Amino acid sequence: MKVAFTTSDRIHINAHFGWSKEIDVYEVSKDGYEFLETLKFDGNLKQDGNEDKLGPKIDALVECKLVYVAAIGATAAAKLIKKGVTPVKARSEEDAIADVLNNLVQTLNGSPPPWLRKALQENPQSFENELEEEAAV
Repeated sequence: MKVAFTTSDRIHINAHFGWSKEIDVYEVSKDGYEFLETLKFDGNLKQDGNEDKLGPKIDALVECKLVYVAAIGATAAAKLIKKGVTPVKARSEEDAIADVLNNLVQTLNGSPPPWLRKALQENPQSFENELEEEAAV
């Protein structure tokens, strides 16, 4: 699964989703993890209320299952979830990306908690999909 991290130093999860200029993406499996790429974003990212800045980030993350952030606004979180990407807030801006990756690998080899099992589903059943299926019956 692909997992992303908002970061300003490529070591810690220390960037707000909307303001982050870089998002590191890793492939994570039961066997370990591998760095894939750094997504870079330009423009006026700190402007509050500028929802246009979210679109390119959300589109760039559609293949990710999880995105770890220092902070995230409600609108951005809702848009990510709608695309099947689960935002996860770091405990602190000192959380190291490598520590989280190692914990994810360990968790995948054990018994993942319900929120992670749901995030790992290939085609998560959204509320809208359920409504469409009910209407078709």
